[in-house]
Amino acid sequence: MDWDAKRYEQWFATPEGRFALGAERRLLDSMVAEWPRRNQRVLEIGCGTGLFQQILFDDGFAVAGLDKSPQMIAGARRRLGSAAELYVGDGSCLPFADNEFDFCVLWTVLEFCEYPGAVLAEATRVASKGLLIGFLNRSSAYWLARGRPWPWNHGRTLAKARWYTWAEMRALALVHTDKTPARTRSVLLGPPCTWRAAQPWKALNTLLLPPMFGAICAMRIDLVGYQPLTPIYSWTTEPGIG
Repeated sequence: MDWDAKRYEQWFATPEGRFALGAERRLLDSMVAEWPRRNQRVLEIGCGTGLFQQILFDDGFAVAGLDKSPQMIAGARRRLGSAAELYVGDGSCLPFADNEFDFCVLWTVLEFCEYPGAVLAEATRVASKGLLIGFLNRSSAYWLARGRPWPWNHGRTLAKARWYTWAEMRALALVHTDKTPARTRSVLLGPPCTWRAAQPWKALNTLLLPPMFGAICAMRIDLVGYQPLTPIYSWTTEPGIG
């Protein structure tokens, strides 16, 4: 595993990283709650070492992932084994047919793309039902602590990222998907020093908030409408026949 992949894994193994991952999982699960699961293929673009693919797999999806780093894909293979389809490739030029997947997930990846609009357009092309976009919020305490180019942040990966405000990401999505978000939420309100299991910080930072406030924002874009696949009926008495 190269240094970037190793550092990525090491950060999520810290107390701060583990807390953030749990909060992001809560956010992700809330956003995909209306998506059907059985036999539904989800492509994560910029999948890294498969942390969020694992969450999607645990949620019942058939998962695939693409990353431009062979080392990241190697890490994802170690984590998921044969449970995921994994590809090395460029998100701005996906090697897949139109509508090949049911859903696409782009979780904190557009910030690091040279052409984020092209990546978003490609995700829209290969997904038939919907997209989930997670992004680093420039209007958050997290940006002030880790994203703002303070002298002590010089050279850090997050300080080099293109953080988005909610309005900027919404506009980018509208241009490249021709859709407005169906659901929006954020999580991790406080600065990283408050990302801990002790109260009241735990309650504050795991609360699902409007998209303008939390460190990690998410928007779900529905490309089709959703109807229950199997209606569940209830009877006050045993149903008759005929």
